[in-house]
Amino acid sequence: MILLLFLLLPTLWAGDIYLVRMPDGSMMLTDTPKAGMDWELWWDQVDPHTNLPRLDLIKDLNSFDAYFVEAEGQHGVPAELLKAVCVAESHMNPKAVSKAGALGLMQLMPGTATALGVEDPLDPRQSIFGGASYLARQIQSFSGDYRLALAAYNAGPGAVKKYGGIPPFEETRTYVDRVMAIYRHFRDTSPLSSSP
Repeated sequence: MILLLFLLLPTLWAGDIYLVRMPDGSMMLTDTPKAGMDWELWWDQVDPHTNLPRLDLIKDLNSFDAYFVEAEGQHGVPAELLKAVCVAESHMNPKAVSKAGALGLMQLMPGTATALGVEDPLDPRQSIFGGASYLARQIQSFSGDYRLALAAYNAGPGAVKKYGGIPPFEETRTYVDRVMAIYRHFRDTSPLSSSP
């Protein structure tokens, strides 16, 4: 069963969701990837009541809260937004490495990490501060618009500028919706700071 616009549709279904890259470059979401497909786990163990990932299954969910608050103080990005990015990017796994080579909690590409002065992207504090610095630049560049900043974090600022908004890439659009949903959840249920 292909799940399109999963976040926008009410559902009682829960389970793993996979992002499948099709030969023509398009992408789709499915709960049943077939052998030979180019897929990666997109969102696992979704809570059927909230359409959020099963946060209770993330081992280190609250382990880095002090770093998020500290990074907010230094870079001005809400701690809850930084935490939401980490959940979406790495499921709070500081040793995460993507197929593309992105590293750590904030999934920084090696070149980006170097440009941000991050010596060890697998170090939780360095990853969070590097990601916060980069995201703060995107928020400033896009006039405080979190959605555009997140799109730039995912697809690059050039793509956001080229399309004059969130690029028409399914992966980026679903990423932005996912992070914003997690951010609102943290902000409304377990705020880490005095963010608005």
